[in-house]
Amino acid sequence: MHCDPRFSRVREVFERHFADGEELGAAFAVYQDGELVVDLWDGVADRNTGRPWERDTPAFAYSCTKAVTATVLLQLAERGLVDVSAPVAEVWPEFAARGKAAITVEHLLTHQSGLPVLEEPVPVEEFEDQAAIAARLAGQEPLWEPGTAHGYHALTYGFLVGEVIRRVTGKSVGELVAAEIAGPLGLEMWVGAPDDVIPRTARLKAAERPQALKVTEAGAAPTGEGAAPTGAGPTTTGAGPAATGAGPAATGAGDGGQGRPDDLVAAMTRAALDPQSLMNRALGNPAMHRVQGGANNPVILRAGWPAAGLVTTARGLAGFYRSLAAGDILRPETLRDATRTRVNGPDRVLLLDTAFGLGYMRPSLTFLMPSGSAFGHSGMGGSIGLGDPERGLGIAYVMNKMANALSGNLRGIRLVEAVYQSL
Repeated sequence: MHCDPRFSRVREVFERHFADGEELGAAFAVYQDGELVVDLWDGVADRNTGRPWERDTPAFAYSCTKAVTATVLLQLAERGLVDVSAPVAEVWPEFAARGKAAITVEHLLTHQSGLPVLEEPVPVEEFEDQAAIAARLAGQEPLWEPGTAHGYHALTYGFLVGEVIRRVTGKSVGELVAAEIAGPLGLEMWVGAPDDVIPRTARLKAAERPQALKVTEAGAAPTGEGAAPTGAGPTTTGAGPAATGAGPAATGAGDGGQGRPDDLVAAMTRAALDPQSLMNRALGNPAMHRVQGGANNPVILRAGWPAAGLVTTARGLAGFYRSLAAGDILRPETLRDATRTRVNGPDRVLLLDTAFGLGYMRPSLTFLMPSGSAFGHSGMGGSIGLGDPERGLGIAYVMNKMANALSGNLRGIRLVEAVYQSL
């Protein structure tokens, strides 16, 4: 392990989490101005076997994937292969069906397309067939007028953006990440884990369900190792087919977003407990829990869903943001535009306001950041990846003891705060 003395506070926080029993296994990494100043790991990668967490142990990072997928699309936009402001149907003609002809690529990236839900259950046989899942979405009608509201597309985001990428290049997000980002930069990250990576991936332990929802740590994933992780995103909101979400705030999750509830916690509880709420419908299909072990199952680790399929080390994910902030992946002007907030406020799926640029989360209640220049994406259970070009930072946290926190988790947030306090 390595920690620059300037960041000793970070190491103290990391070690305290283990001493207090808050962690099972975890890793945290920080790059500053291109230098790896923090590279910490500890604990066990598999509590059943006692396998230790090693320097190269990767973890499934859920919605941290979304920022990586957005970056792949933005690379294509830089090359003139995709026009973010153009209708999706220009590259995916079938998508125009049922009132979707005017939906733009930007609407997909900003969760405004009105397609947060796959209406029919996706069979397990299709879990590794992203084109088939995308075809289901092409046949659906938007739940609201595209561009007039936003609602977190927890899983559909990836199938929609991923299909645009596939139509343009003939390749999957995972193939392009390997060829254009992870491979050239030497990053330990995969959207869809190779067979030789799966055995050393950390085994997730689902969060315990709390007695009551709290605004600061709201909700819970269903209990049981690997069972909860069915959705994708920073918010964990409890019982039902889906366990997570993250994104812009819902104005009445479960009621289609009609009217902001007076009692936010009560509304979140109702939505979490209602299998038919928009929240649970968005977060629970395709349902990872339909395969044994949920997100621990090789089928899920290998599938490479572009909204929730990232397998990465903390060092790999932090290195991704280091390279983004340095202009090595996207041109600085592209990144500045992509991190400009496009949507901010009430969400039709979830309950707390969040903010998005083009696929990247911006500081909000579900992306708690000490800096207004930070961008990135958190993932269900607590994973966090972020960059801060103004401070030259790339930061990432991954773990296997899933949290029930609303955005990232308090462990990850404490570590990020310690980094900024050390600057």
